[in-house]
Amino acid sequence: MLKIGIVGANGYSGAELIRLLARHPKAELEMLISHRTKGTMLTAQYPHFQHIAEAELEDMAPDEILNRVDVLFFATPSGVAKDWIPCFLEKGLKCIDLSGDFRLDNGEAYRRWYRREPAAQNYLDKAVYGLSEMNAFRIKYAQLIANPGCFPTAALLGVLPAISGGLIDPSFIAIDGKTGVSGAGRNPSLGNLFAEVNENTGAYKVGIHQHTPEIERFIKEFGEQEAKVTFIPHLVPMTRGILCTIYAPLAKKVTTEEVRQYYKEVYKGRKFVRIKPAGSFPSTKEVYASNYCDIGVYADERTGRLTIISAIDNLVKGASGQAVQNMNLLFGLAEHEGLDAVPVYP
Repeated sequence: MLKIGIVGANGYSGAELIRLLARHPKAELEMLISHRTKGTMLTAQYPHFQHIAEAELEDMAPDEILNRVDVLFFATPSGVAKDWIPCFLEKGLKCIDLSGDFRLDNGEAYRRWYRREPAAQNYLDKAVYGLSEMNAFRIKYAQLIANPGCFPTAALLGVLPAISGGLIDPSFIAIDGKTGVSGAGRNPSLGNLFAEVNENTGAYKVGIHQHTPEIERFIKEFGEQEAKVTFIPHLVPMTRGILCTIYAPLAKKVTTEEVRQYYKEVYKGRKFVRIKPAGSFPSTKEVYASNYCDIGVYADERTGRLTIISAIDNLVKGASGQAVQNMNLLFGLAEHEGLDAVPVYP
């Protein structure tokens, strides 16, 4: 049994890790760490864990962590993991970071987009990007996994086959992203009050969202193409889910069915990516509380553009589910272990 530690266990991503790992056949929750709510019971923060995960939240104690866990998840806001992970890496502990601290390999880019001081360059170089379907081989041999952001997961899984297959011109890629309120985390703020969000939809961080350089970096790394994407996120009045609608000019004449078949071939054997039937497109309800990414495509012969629509649950495939998927790869387990939940509908 893998002994699991979770830093930031009191947040939404931390709670999702607990939910998923509590039923994982090869994992045992050993340490649940939260500096802000240390000394309280997990069930005081999340009553739904009664009789499931009744543990006390602990403070960060590096020496104790090293003695008690096999892998440490950081489900913390950006700016926390970069200060703690290096000391664990030096002691040989495997870490999976759900924040953005190690997703960019350029410290200046991190400083610009996250407006924080970056981790040291040698640790940025050590991190392996955890987009499971595209980077499984490197993940298996990693010590530090930089779990992808929620928007980049949906966007990259949607657009990368079109780029690698030469189906689109990468000089213009527009990504319209929509997310539920849980993506903002559990700390209250004006922007996620019910009265502000309900019956309201709006764009935010236009042109400055920190996921933009992450998307561009891994289009280049996995798709071997330079791209400057236009990425506009929107907040919609739902709890969880991400829908990305991606537009790009076709690079050659293809039909929708040819694109569909190509996508099916790319993701053949990849359990958690589902290509929709012709004429059908994904919705967030269809992946709710699951680790699936659903993708639909449409090649518009009239305009010469390809439309790609991808849907994920931002807290599962966009965060904690993919982190567990990466843990499975890291420790040689079946990739689907603990992640076989059927989406919740309606």
